[in-house]
Amino acid sequence: MLMAIDVGNTNITIGFYDGDDLVATKRASTAERRTSDEIAVLLYAFMDLAQILPDQIDAVIVSSVVPKIMHSLKNAIVKYLHLEPLIVGPGIRTGISVQLDNPRSVGADRIADCAGAYHTYGGPILVVDFGTATTYDYVDADGVFRAGAISVGIESGANALWGRTAQLPEVEIRKPETILARNTATEMQAGIFFQFLGGFETTVKQYRRELKTDFRVIATGGLGRVICGATDMIDVYDPDLIFKGLKTIYDKNQD
Repeated sequence: MLMAIDVGNTNITIGFYDGDDLVATKRASTAERRTSDEIAVLLYAFMDLAQILPDQIDAVIVSSVVPKIMHSLKNAIVKYLHLEPLIVGPGIRTGISVQLDNPRSVGADRIADCAGAYHTYGGPILVVDFGTATTYDYVDADGVFRAGAISVGIESGANALWGRTAQLPEVEIRKPETILARNTATEMQAGIFFQFLGGFETTVKQYRRELKTDFRVIATGGLGRVICGATDMIDVYDPDLIFKGLKTIYDKNQD
């Protein structure tokens, strides 16, 4: 079995592959100051919840955008699972050719998303990840990562709104029934949702305008669920895209 781990700024997500089948996924908040022993407790708890024994894990692959946690995470995997993890980074075969000004600056999660999307759906595609930040990554028909855009995530923007204003409450991020809101909470929901939705649709339209070619939009990320039902500009919403990408990258590095 393969354990695929993605360390994001907000969450650590873990997927378990039995052969080519994703049999379980788990999620925890990212805490940079966890020790290797604490991380091991987390991994063992997730394996227990998934009814997977530690000795069933044959390999581990990790993508991370949080360098501070990597020392403890790697030590936990080596110490408790007795495995050397494959870390997504420079020199790793991904099936994606990153042709940007500075390929090394692209986050491992974005590379894994693109690898998973291209391997699963082909190209050309625009991969949109609704996470802590919202990223837009264009991959052409030949698997070349040619352009990207990064914007504030919907939750990050909302946190800034109620975090910097004394009288505005924290609200659930969801699509409101109407833009004609009549109280502070629903006014905030309407403003946050429709402003973000409009920004997403405008960004996709601009990609189409400048590329002058057709492509499919593949969306992922936890908050993608909030957006995908409100627009016809998302062709596929795939919550497991990061795991598909990590599995693809792992397979490409086994020879």
